[in-house]
Amino acid sequence: MPTPILMPALSPTMEEGKLAKWLVTEGQKVRSGDIIAEIETDKATMEVEAVDEGTVGKILVPAGTEGVKVNSQIALLLGDGEDAASATSSPVAAPASVAAAKPAAGPTTASTATTPQVAHATNGNGRIFASPLARRIARERGIDVAALKGSGPNGRVIRADVEKSKAGQSGPGGNAAMALANAPRPSATPVVPAPGAATFPQAMADDKVLALYEQGTYDVVPHDNMRKTIARRLVESKVTIPHFYLNIDCRLDQLLAARERLNSRSPKDGHAAYKLSVNDFIIKALALALRDVPAANATWTSQGMLRHKRIDVGVAVSVEGGLFTPVIRHADLKTLSEISNEMKDLAARARTKKLALHEYQGGTSSISNLGMFGIKSFDAVINPPHATILAVGAGEERAVANHGKLEIANMMSCTLSCDHRVVDGALGANLLAAFKSYIEDPVRMLV
Repeated sequence: MPTPILMPALSPTMEEGKLAKWLVTEGQKVRSGDIIAEIETDKATMEVEAVDEGTVGKILVPAGTEGVKVNSQIALLLGDGEDAASATSSPVAAPASVAAAKPAAGPTTASTATTPQVAHATNGNGRIFASPLARRIARERGIDVAALKGSGPNGRVIRADVEKSKAGQSGPGGNAAMALANAPRPSATPVVPAPGAATFPQAMADDKVLALYEQGTYDVVPHDNMRKTIARRLVESKVTIPHFYLNIDCRLDQLLAARERLNSRSPKDGHAAYKLSVNDFIIKALALALRDVPAANATWTSQGMLRHKRIDVGVAVSVEGGLFTPVIRHADLKTLSEISNEMKDLAARARTKKLALHEYQGGTSSISNLGMFGIKSFDAVINPPHATILAVGAGEERAVANHGKLEIANMMSCTLSCDHRVVDGALGANLLAAFKSYIEDPVRMLV
């Protein structure tokens, strides 16, 4: 029987996407791991690989089709001895394992919160189905394939499942933290409509807005997937996260002098060359502040607090139609030049929507810097599942009092938005104080 090729879920929140391009044709033979299509999500264009060997029997969704639902069939793959007639005459139902992979609504028990149920497809003898490429990568990284949840057809473990896992993460409890973070929230949590879903009250509200304006005096620009996702996440953040804000002014004179000295000593070319920005210092300073105040490096879930062992800082990057938040992993452990070069690469690829999922998902806190636009200060909306976001304004010369005397200093205003469920006032104040200490004495970032 033909094997269905399904629209993959390329992120935990993805519900639909655009099948941008087919890289194979009907009748073409493919091997496991071959790239067969490109999918456009709300954030990026991703490549889709074949999870089995066989022949492309039928392409069910043409290239360029938008709004293709996750787990819907997009093509059929023929095995040995099967022909195109079987692909067109025999309907193939979506595998039961796909439906089972979606968590049921409602609260979870304590046992399910700590022990994820990993569903696998087997051959009846207990052997786990996994693509050869996935098995090879798992073997190289020391990952137990049996501990992974397969997202391929019929629950098969594919390369993406292995790459999302961590080396040595084996056994039924290996993904407990992920299960805890993804556990359904209690029914008391407000329900946010899916992207593009028009509720009846919303439709009525839209009609009232349109009635205020004369027809022909406006154009309706449809929302793309990125804008729908941004809107949904902003509503989710403001509805479900109790925000409060802390503001502080930082003196930049020593930082600007250190930046100038370091940049003057940069190699002129080659891999070691760098050009530090103020934003690079801000990333490093926030990372070190989170290291010094570890209680703020946390995420709220209804089952318990996630206290992160790593410090991964996301940085908002403006792109056409929205923004990305690429993540600098282990930001506290990287040098300023490493942060600078990595951030330049991530920002450039973000603007062309070429980031991989792992490069903009996750993170433990984030930064939004509008200083380059001359904005003095602002309050940023927390990016779930983070508990904090630092809004950074422009550095500017101001008259400041110093031991009873007025002097001119370069100052920068920063506002920390906090999830009050995770970060209380005093904790947020300690985090900002630590951040300020690194900004005003930047030599401490070099040791």
